Order: sequence, then C-alpha cells, then structure tokens
Amino acid sequence: MYLNIFFNVLYALFSALSFLVLMPMLKVLFGKNKTTYEKPEFTGIGELSEYAQSYLNYEVTQYAGEDSHKALLVVISLILIVFLLKNLFNYAAMFFITFLRNGVLKDLRNELHKKTMELPLSYFSEKKKGDVIARITSDVLEIQHSFLSILELLVRDPLAILFTLGAMFLLSIKLTIFVLIFIPLAGVVISLIGKSLKKKSDRVQKEQGEFLSIIEETINGLRIIKGFNAEAVFGKKFKHTTERFYRFSNSLLNRHNLASPVSEFLGIAVIGTLLLYGGQLVFVEQSLDPEVFLTYIALSYGVLTPAKSISKASYVVKKGNAAAERVLEILETVSHIQDPENPVEKKSFDSEIELKDVSFQYEENQVLSSISLTIPKGKTVALVGQSGSGKTTISNLIPRLYDVSKGSILIDGVDIRSITKKTLRGFMGMVTQDSILFNDTVTNNLLFGNTNATREDMIAAAKIANAHDFIMELPEGYETSIGDGGNKLSGGQKQRLSIARAVLKNPPIMILDEATSALDTESEQMVQEALNKMMENRTSLVIAHRLSTIQKADTIVVLQKGSIVEQGKHNELIKKEGVYKKLIDLQSFG
Repeated sequence: MYLNIFFNVLYALFSALSFLVLMPMLKVLFGKNKTTYEKPEFTGIGELSEYAQSYLNYEVTQYAGEDSHKALLVVISLILIVFLLKNLFNYAAMFFITFLRNGVLKDLRNELHKKTMELPLSYFSEKKKGDVIARITSDVLEIQHSFLSILELLVRDPLAILFTLGAMFLLSIKLTIFVLIFIPLAGVVISLIGKSLKKKSDRVQKEQGEFLSIIEETINGLRIIKGFNAEAVFGKKFKHTTERFYRFSNSLLNRHNLASPVSEFLGIAVIGTLLLYGGQLVFVEQSLDPEVFLTYIALSYGVLTPAKSISKASYVVKKGNAAAERVLEILETVSHIQDPENPVEKKSFDSEIELKDVSFQYEENQVLSSISLTIPKGKTVALVGQSGSGKTTISNLIPRLYDVSKGSILIDGVDIRSITKKTLRGFMGMVTQDSILFNDTVTNNLLFGNTNATREDMIAAAKIANAHDFIMELPEGYETSIGDGGNKLSGGQKQRLSIARAVLKNPPIMILDEATSALDTESEQMVQEALNKMMENRTSLVIAHRLSTIQKADTIVVLQKGSIVEQGKHNELIKKEGVYKKLIDLQSFG
C-alpha cells in the first residue's frame, strides 16, 4: 500500500508537469523562442511561476539558439520524457496495488470460510446456502474492486487535482478562482445521481444470493425433481428470480452509466465558461499570453479527468458498501457456542457422560424437557422413539453442535462448556444416517479424522467396517476418487466407508445416528456387523429407527415429545408393556 501511495504521488506530480511542459512547445510554435533570454534570478516564492517559465525559456534558447526545429526537438524530447515517467509511475502504482487487492480478496475469503465453519448449525437453518455462497464469491469481489477505487479516491486523483491546481495558480490566479467556483457546483450534481446506488446494489446482490440458492437446491435435488417431473416448477422459480435480477441490474447499471455523460457534459460546460472568460483576458485585456492560456486550458482538463474518476469511484464505493455490509453481517455474527476463556484441560474420557436436567428450545419450539441420563464408559445406550421426540437433538448436544437451553452435560463430572470444542469433539466419532463423504479419494476420506494414521491402520479400520473388500474392487483401490458426495458408491458402501472413517479416528465415544435406516436388508446386515465390531469396548450412543438393531444395548431410553418415558434393557421394557412394547409390535406387524 505504501509503495502504491508513493508511486501515485509521483504519478500525480508528473500529470501536472506533463501539461506544463507543453508551454515551451507552444512558445516555439508562436515563434517566441526567437527572443534572447537571460538566466533569471530567483527573487522569492511569489515570483516562482515567472522564474520557472524564464528558466525553461533560457535553457531552450541556450541549447537551440534561434533554430526553431532544434528548439521544437528539445521541447518534444522533454514532453516525451515527462509522459514516459508519468506512465511508468502509473504502472508501478497499479503493480503494487494488485498484490493488495488480491491479498484483501484472499484474506476476506479465508476469514469468511473460517467464520462459516465456526458458526453454529442453527445459523444455516435460518440462512440460504446460496446467499452465503454469494457473499463469499461475488460480494467479496465487489469489495475488492471498490477497495482499489477508495485508494484512488484518497490518494491519486485528489493529489493530481492538488498539483494541477497548484500549477494553475502559478499561471493565473484570476482564472483559477473562477474555476474553483464552478467545479464544486458540478460535483454536487454528480453526487446527487449516486445517492440511490447503494440501495440498488444491495437489491442486486440479494437477488444473486436467491438464484444461487435455487441452483444449489436444483443440483442437490435433481433426482427428486426429475422423478416428480418438476423441471417446469423449478424452471419457473429460477426464471422469476433471474427476471428480478435482470430488472434490478438494468436499474443499477443505467444509474451507473449516467455518471459518465453527466460528468463529461459538466466538464465541457466548465471548459466553455473558462474559454469565454480566458478569451477576454487574452484578447481584450491582454493580461495573459496565448501560450499560457492554452496550457491553462490543458491543465483545467487535467483537473476534470481525475474529478470525473473520483465521481465514478464514489459510485463504485457505494456499490462496495452494500457488498461490505453483507460480508460483515457474516463476519460480525457472534457464535453463541464459544470456547471458555480458561478451559479445563482434559486428556481422556474416564467414567461417564451425564445429561443433568437438560432442556433445549429452538426458537419458540421446546424440543427437550428436563432430560436426565447417564451413559457409563464402555456401555451402549440406545435412544428410541417416534420422529420429533428429540433423539437427534441429544446426539447434537453432546458434541456441542448446539448448546443446552437449561441444565448441563457433563463428561467425567466436567461441564462440556468448560472444555474447548476441539478437545470435546476429539473424544467423539460420528456416523450419521446421511453418509457425508467428500469429492476425493477413498484414502483422503478415511484419513479425514486422523491424518497421522498409517496405511496399515487404514486397512485395519476398513476391514472392521467390512469395507476393505469392495474398496479393493474399485478401479484404483484406495486411490479411487469417489465423486461428489461419494455418489460413485452404493448406499451401503458409503455407510461402511463412513464407519471405517470413524473407526480410524479411534475415539472413546461413538455417536451413531440411525446409521442403518436408509439401507436395504443385505447392506444393513453388513453395516450392522461392522457397527457391532466398532462398538466393542467403546462408549456408544445409538439412535435407532429399526429396533431390532439395538436389542443388545446395555440401556434403551424411550423418548416421547422431548421427555424420557421409559428406560431399561430390552427384556425389562418388553415386560412393562409400555411405549417400547408398542413400538416393537408396530415394527413386527409392519
């Protein structure tokens, strides 16, 4: 940034000089170089303009004498050198700002991605994924462009105006005061046009987030959309949002495009007025030399060009402000799931997990009410109940994907809010109903939870999960890419790979959320066998849809409407002939 500012200062200085060096050439053209100039004496700052002109005239006539061609060659060489330096400094300024612009873009995206991973799951229940993607991509890009404009707005163009006005004052104080009256009037008109840009830009960016959300939904739900012949429905939905985007973009761009012709016309109006007044000074009052006046006109144009750039840049900044607000909304969102300031150091899981009078409320909806439950080390506890009874919520509260509304969850007597999230989740492995795999090789998916594992550890984990045989049948074995979300694999294969990944992490606590409910009977048997192997000597919390899979659990907890209604072993609960027995009978009947 400092180098950019330094070269912008030089660029602004040489921009003013590039107009001043035209004056000796005009003197040659008007034949005034025929006069013999003596070397001037510097008498004070008040006479700086005359001294500079006289000295330049003296040097030209000393070198060229009365030879007009030679004098013209000298002044043209001078002009070429000044313009070359001006453009070199401009390139140097742009060269260094490139690293700044792209660095800001990189840092902002890194911060947004980091923040996205830190935010609780509840944040993404309220926000559309496409809108978040739009903020990380197009909004950040808009900030990058406006950031460049701000530096030009603050440094290069104001300095160019300042240096040029300084040169204009040296040439004619009367004319410069005249110009300074008209330029602010033009600036007021230009600023009035830009006032609604920020609002219009915000609408465009919001609509962009909307259609990105529809694209994301379309791609994720393509199978269902095709299966239900709903292409027309989604097509209509997408066309509506692109139509709104089209209208908003037209309105924004038309307002933006108005800036250039308006500022151009106002600039010419200022020049026209200047010609009228300056012409009187040259022809009527004869208080100004023609070559000085022509140089002055060129300098005044040199003021208008950066002034026009400032007006354009101010529009871009207004657009950037709208994008910045959307980006900062994510960056400034405070996650309520925070690590403690002075965390308790916990290196192992020793005795039990305890839910102590736990309640959880999501917005206005009470999901859990006063749940008390103990999961001893090495035991398997199963949660059963109808959909919406709170089973998955408990499995999300233990690793602090959500925080309890009331009560507490303890590990070995220590509140999980007193431990860092990284430490807490390090004790746990998860296998969910939806096998979440990544578009990478089998190896990299397995190493996801344990990057230090050896090849032998990986194969051993795959064998426990009944996955090794099918992996070896893949085209490139463990180095086969499994596609987006693992879509090159069957449901059973994906689930066994998820189990192998959890086994390889080798955590003391395992959370299984309906890990077999989406599978066919043959796949379910293989996965269940893998799960049984995995749960040996581990503390396991199992959420089961098919009750036949959890009959050997040490404790079965029956949930209903967010409360525990029964708990015990399978045989004990059957004898009670309560809710659990009814659930068993319903599944047996099915």
